[in-house]
Amino acid sequence: MLADLKLPEDLKKLTFAELEVLAKEIREFLIETISTHGGHLAPNLGVVELTIALHKVFNSPVDKIIWDVGHQSYVHKILTGRLEKFNTLRQRGGLSGFPKPEESPHDVFATGHSSTSISVGLGLAIARELRGEHHKVISVIGDGSLTGGLAFEALNNAGHLKTNLIVVLNDNEMSIAPNVGALSTHLSRARINPTLYKMKEDFEQFIQKIPKVGETTFRYLDKIKDSLKYLVIPGILFEELGFTYVGPVDGHNLRQLTQTLVEATRHQGPILIHVLTKKGKGYRPAEDNPCKYHGVPKFEVSTGQLQITPGPPTYTEVFGATLTEAAAADQRIVAITAAMTQGTGLKGFAQTYPERFFDVGIAEGHAVTLAGGLARAGLKPVVAIYSTFLQRAFDQIIHDVCLQGLPVIFAVDRAGVVGEDGPTHHGVFDLAYLRMMPGLTIMVPRDENELRQMFLLALQMDKPVAIRYPRGHGTGRKLSTVEAFNLGEAEVLRTGEHAAILALGPLVQRAEEAADRLQAAGIHSAVINPRFVKPLDKKTILYWARRVPHLITVEDHVLTGGFSSAVLELLADEGIRKVQISRLGYPDHFIETGTIPELHSVYDLTAEGIYRSVTGRPLTLVGGDKWK
Repeated sequence: MLADLKLPEDLKKLTFAELEVLAKEIREFLIETISTHGGHLAPNLGVVELTIALHKVFNSPVDKIIWDVGHQSYVHKILTGRLEKFNTLRQRGGLSGFPKPEESPHDVFATGHSSTSISVGLGLAIARELRGEHHKVISVIGDGSLTGGLAFEALNNAGHLKTNLIVVLNDNEMSIAPNVGALSTHLSRARINPTLYKMKEDFEQFIQKIPKVGETTFRYLDKIKDSLKYLVIPGILFEELGFTYVGPVDGHNLRQLTQTLVEATRHQGPILIHVLTKKGKGYRPAEDNPCKYHGVPKFEVSTGQLQITPGPPTYTEVFGATLTEAAAADQRIVAITAAMTQGTGLKGFAQTYPERFFDVGIAEGHAVTLAGGLARAGLKPVVAIYSTFLQRAFDQIIHDVCLQGLPVIFAVDRAGVVGEDGPTHHGVFDLAYLRMMPGLTIMVPRDENELRQMFLLALQMDKPVAIRYPRGHGTGRKLSTVEAFNLGEAEVLRTGEHAAILALGPLVQRAEEAADRLQAAGIHSAVINPRFVKPLDKKTILYWARRVPHLITVEDHVLTGGFSSAVLELLADEGIRKVQISRLGYPDHFIETGTIPELHSVYDLTAEGIYRSVTGRPLTLVGGDKWK
């Protein structure tokens, strides 16, 4: 049925019984495809009926459907002409795992970070009014995304403007991890009795129909509704913000969903429809553990067994273990994350020290300023946030931490390219936006042991520190507590008179491999592990800039404003102009989707790429283990 339909147009012709069959087919297709390629499983299984209902009622792309975050847009992609390409999802040159306007006119806005859809929808709705157009605008947002302050700013503005806007709140009680905070508690109360709103409507209609006195009685009751609605309307929060609240609605009942959406099209002003869904719906392993099956690698459908590549501990795991160990000796240490407890490696800390752990929800700016308050009170806050999401707290890092010189440690996880999630999630801008901040120390470890050493050093410093590390497994190097180093001290791993390679973080290993191959070709290269982007080890860098004719910088970051920019600024300030500089990193465009090895290869962040930057020619294997 799925392959035979012309979608989304044919949805309007189908009976509800046929739509149920279609929903079942879509779930089976999602499970089978994602099991082969990996991707966001549980969130998409939860919105099958909701997505079908949206496309049955509305006329995309004339009507505008905006998906918050966007990792739950797979069904939307299937229903809008991308079924045949779906096996290329999250692959280089294939379909994006998030909405992407360049991919389809049905993808209204590029979304990969949360809490944006209501702001975007309001902007589209205002533009519609100014142009005299009449299409519908629908913003779909999850209850997890609703914990972000941006969503409330948009709700407040939309309620004030009274613009026609439909907001669909997809409430599955989860973001990536279980939701936290007062809003989650409020929505929980709304879920307890989903019949209350219907009771209110029926009561109002009953009163108005009473002959002679009905309309007068209704007007009187309307005057005191502000006190009554606290008792009968679960959506009081949204009502007070200026929205008409409808719900909760069963998010897996196609008939009820469709009827509710049709009624919403007739409504004047902003309306919020509260839809209850089950994350992972239709696949028992995902239903039982939606957090584990939020984003998955390949897996065995019959058992749900994930195909996890074995290897050394990840950088994330080493950070989490080191933090938990350090917290045992220092009760001032507290940990903060923004709805990513497991993803940032803080699950063990949260279990061991629950009173010192704070998950603030999807609210990165608040996480940073909260850390500033804790630091001001004499604690040692550690803020663990992915690089791409820390961008959202730019001002808070400057104003609420660095300006005041507060000892907050930023654990900047998922730095560099992160693979299949693509341009919205690559952490390739952090050095540029952090390096400009006065008083902030920036460290980048070359392996998991150095990560541990850097974290222990940061705990001794009475100033803000950022430690940047990548996604994935470490090198397998044994952890040690004795290999300490000093602030701003680089590590010279090998010497040479022809070139000096300054490689940042785990790319140091690629530099050493390149140096081996260069030596086989008669070129002797120094390899330097800078360790610090700020402060730079000026003495070491200047020594090698004066000693060799060629410096090569290597970084898993954009070249604009990154480590190489810091090196160039140093050389310019010192008047060094004779040394040749080669910079390896990412150019001035957003980096595409692809696996980490693929992207490193494309942008020469490999042993071969470094070799070519030194010699000007490709590296070739001529026999045995000899390179030319």
